[in-house]
Amino acid sequence: MKKNIRLSLAAASCALLGSQLAIAEDKHDVGEWDVSAALLFYSEPDRVNATEPVISAKKQLDTDETLSLKLTLDTLTGASASGALPSNQPQTFTSPSGGSIGTTSAGDTPLDDSFKDTRVAVNAAWEKPISKDLTMVLGGNFSTEYDYTSFAVNSSFAKDINNGNTTLMTGLSLGMDMIKPVDGKPIPFATMQAGRDYGGNSDSVKDGSDDTKSLVDVIVGVTQVIDENSLFQLNYSLSSSSGYLTDPYKIISVVDPVTGATLFQNGAQSDLPTAVYENRPDSRLKHSVFGQYKRYLGGDVLDTSYRFMVDDWDITSHTVDVHYRWKFADTQYLQPHVRVYQQSAADFYTPFFVDGQQPTAGDTGGEASADYRLGEFMAYTIGLEYGQDNPADSWSVALEYYLQTGDEPAQAFGELKNLEIYPDVDALMLRVVYDF
Repeated sequence: MKKNIRLSLAAASCALLGSQLAIAEDKHDVGEWDVSAALLFYSEPDRVNATEPVISAKKQLDTDETLSLKLTLDTLTGASASGALPSNQPQTFTSPSGGSIGTTSAGDTPLDDSFKDTRVAVNAAWEKPISKDLTMVLGGNFSTEYDYTSFAVNSSFAKDINNGNTTLMTGLSLGMDMIKPVDGKPIPFATMQAGRDYGGNSDSVKDGSDDTKSLVDVIVGVTQVIDENSLFQLNYSLSSSSGYLTDPYKIISVVDPVTGATLFQNGAQSDLPTAVYENRPDSRLKHSVFGQYKRYLGGDVLDTSYRFMVDDWDITSHTVDVHYRWKFADTQYLQPHVRVYQQSAADFYTPFFVDGQQPTAGDTGGEASADYRLGEFMAYTIGLEYGQDNPADSWSVALEYYLQTGDEPAQAFGELKNLEIYPDVDALMLRVVYDF
C-alpha cells in the first residue's frame, strides 16, 4: 500500500527508471545552484494520509555538466485495507505487530488502523557529455523506513542524430530491497492468530526472518522532433523483479462453503475471523510501451501520452494521460489534467477462500492475494494546476482527485452478495512547488 501511495504522490515526476535518468533541459551559469522545494499531500478519506516534502538542487559544474540532488521525506498515517472481507457481524483483527487488536463494524471493510511510517530517500545524479552528440547520466538512490530499505544505481545515455532532431536513449537501473516485516515474514497461508500468539510454538504463523528482492529495469527510446512546434517520444521498458514480492501484512478471508459467511474461530476471542496470510510469486517480468506527443500551440502546450503494460502475473494495463497548459498574463498558466487507467486482474487474485479449498500453511507453491490493487479496476484522475513562471523563480499549486472503482467479484455467493467486497477508493492530492 505504501508503495502505491508514493507512486501516486510522485506521478508528475515521470520516473520509469528514476528521475535520475532524465536528461536535463535547463542550462545555467557554471557554479550556480537551482533549488526546488515541493510539498505533497495525499489523503484517502477514512484511510491513509501522507505528507511528502521534497528538496531538489541542481548545480552547473561546467557548461554541459550538472550535479542533481534530491531529498524526500514521507510521513504516512491512517488505515490501510488488509485484504479481509467485510462481514455481517463485527470482526476483530490483530495488528501486524501483534501488540494490539482492532474491531471492524458489521458491513465495513476491514482496515489496519496501525498504519504508520516515515521514509527518508536520497537521490543523486551526475550528467556529463561524452562527446558532442552523446550525453551520459549516472545516478543512485537510497531510501529507508522502519521495515524496508532500498538501494539502486542507474545510468543512461542519450545520443543526438539527424542534426539534433532525433535523440536515441537507453538506460539501466539495478536495485536491491531489504524487507524486514514486523516479527518476521508470515508463513504463507498460515491462519492469523490472536494477539502475539504466533511465535515460538507449534502453531507459529511467522518465521521471524527478513528477506530481499532484486530489481532490474531497462529502457530504450527515441524522441523525434516532428516540426518546429511538436515532438514525439516512444519508449520500451523491461522490468524484472525477483525475491520476496509478497506483502507480509495482507490476509485473505475464509468463508463458509454453504452460506458464504466469514468463518470465525472458536475460543476466547469469538469475533476473530478465520483469515490466512497471502503468498505471491517470487518473480515478476513487466513489458511496457510508452508514447508521448507534445505540441506547442501559440503559447499553450498540449501534452498527451499512452502507456501499455503487460506482465507474467497476467496483469494488463492501459493508461491515457492528457495535460493542457494554457498560458495567460505573460508568466501565468493554468493546466488541467485528466488520466484514465484500466487494469485486468492478476491470475492469482483471490478475494476470498472457500473453507476446505485454501492451500495448507507453508505451501510456498500456492499463490493467492486479496489485495484490491491486484484486481480488475478502473481509475480516474482529474486535476488543475495554477502556476507562475518568472526568470528568477517560479511556483505552482496543483489539486487532483483520484477515484478507483471495480466490479464486485463474480464468485461472490450467499451473504457475500449483500456486502460491498470491492468498494470505491478515492483520494485528494495537493502539490505545491517553488523553484528559486
